[in-house]
Amino acid sequence: MKSIFTNKAETPNEVQLQEALGKTYVYWQTFAEHTKKLYPKAICEWNFSSEKFGWSLRIKDKKRVIIYLLPRDNFFKVAFVFGQKATDEIMTSNISESIKKELLATKVHAEGRGIRIDIKDETLLNDILNLIEIKINH
Repeated sequence: MKSIFTNKAETPNEVQLQEALGKTYVYWQTFAEHTKKLYPKAICEWNFSSEKFGWSLRIKDKKRVIIYLLPRDNFFKVAFVFGQKATDEIMTSNISESIKKELLATKVHAEGRGIRIDIKDETLLNDILNLIEIKINH
């Protein structure tokens, strides 16, 4: 499923985002604020990759993306790319087994292992907050 925002000429604004995400908007805000709290120099940047994928928000440092936030219809996805040190820490952490299993099942690329996680409610809230911290630390 692609982004709910597919018009390249129009960068999504907060009102549109809140309407599109519905009740999950609060989790989007939580993840963005947590990332900026842990890494105050973080840069938030909307990116349009293609019509197929539409708009996504990247929160990054100077060299790498910390977290990708991918808006969908009444939910969103978070995406991360973890290097080996971060992956090792995740495997020994209290992150849910389902996330660990999915991470290990992904193909390893030069930049690391990529994972996308659907956010439809608060179920994975603490796991995502922990993943943000692990990503920033590695």
